Amino acid sequence: MRVIVVGAGVLGTLHAWHAVERGHEVLHIEREAEARGASVRNFGQIWVSGRAGGEELATALRARELWEGIGARVPAVGFRAIGSLTVVTNDAERAVAEAATRRPDAAARGYRLLGAEQTRALNPALRGAFTGALWCERDAAVEPRVAQRALKDELLKSGRYTYLGGREVREVVGERGVRDDHGEVHHGDAVVLCTGAWLGGLVRELVPDLPVRRVRLQMMQTDPLGEPLTTSVADADSFRYYPAYRSDALDALNAGQAQTPTAAEHKMQLLMVQRADGGLTIGDTHEYQAPFAFDTVEEPYEHLTGVVESLLGRPLPRIRHRWAGVYAQCTDTSRVVHRQQARDGVWLVTGPGGRGMTCAPAIAETTANELGW
Repeated sequence: MRVIVVGAGVLGTLHAWHAVERGHEVLHIEREAEARGASVRNFGQIWVSGRAGGEELATALRARELWEGIGARVPAVGFRAIGSLTVVTNDAERAVAEAATRRPDAAARGYRLLGAEQTRALNPALRGAFTGALWCERDAAVEPRVAQRALKDELLKSGRYTYLGGREVREVVGERGVRDDHGEVHHGDAVVLCTGAWLGGLVRELVPDLPVRRVRLQMMQTDPLGEPLTTSVADADSFRYYPAYRSDALDALNAGQAQTPTAAEHKMQLLMVQRADGGLTIGDTHEYQAPFAFDTVEEPYEHLTGVVESLLGRPLPRIRHRWAGVYAQCTDTSRVVHRQQARDGVWLVTGPGGRGMTCAPAIAETTANELGW
């Protein structure tokens, strides 16, 4: 088959990967020179720990397995099986973590409740004040700014992959063809649109009532820490945002322990992972009401700095990058992704929300299976 993939973010790139792996020819079209959206503006976390049970967890675990295999073949993606620690500071937060360890799928996630000294033994960079942590062994990380580029370089070695950057697809034409903004028409046996948060133009024409919204977040990255941060790190505010932690204990936490005003206003949690160069990627916020502001605001960064310094027990290295990103999320948040046939032979795959980096390999594998590749 000749498969046309539109969009070179992580979701589009993994669709191209599966097509080439199955022996097909791929034409990959991207409106920028290379991906610049949420696929490179994220933590690079392969985040199993907070996923809802059932299909979402199964997708994340399968994706984690696929990422490990891809990382072995393409070391430049930076796959690291580092796990994560969600740190707790009091009895109410610890009760939520303990409830998570009683889930029927806790073993599949690699959950274990740790005390403070066990937490420091796993991650010696955490020298601050806390009482313990929820350890998730199955969490991992890749390098988001280079992963798509590394995968593209590997795909080019196949001889069955062509990349066209700087081309915006404007129209679906004829039988499974697309016309780009250079006026060139490309024909294939299947077209997969993985356009991320670009929900206007062609996407709106094909699916006017698309059940997907855009979500904006703010993040930052520091200079090198100067020592290894051996796991990803989250704070207990993460319990409030991930479905795996829903329990009576979480209800009690929400009732008895409010977020700080800044964290509540910006719908915040701490997520932190160390990059290959030693810097820390730290976030994040959530904004759901479009149109979004064009600027970033300082209060969330000040809040995150305070939380991180309290866990590290030391000042944060200099912040060298701040940015905002926008991703697409199904309005039915129980769905892992929105996959829809828009025309004969033309499929739209979008809206994985904050699960895109985690789940992309398994989402693309499912597409390939359903389309009979």
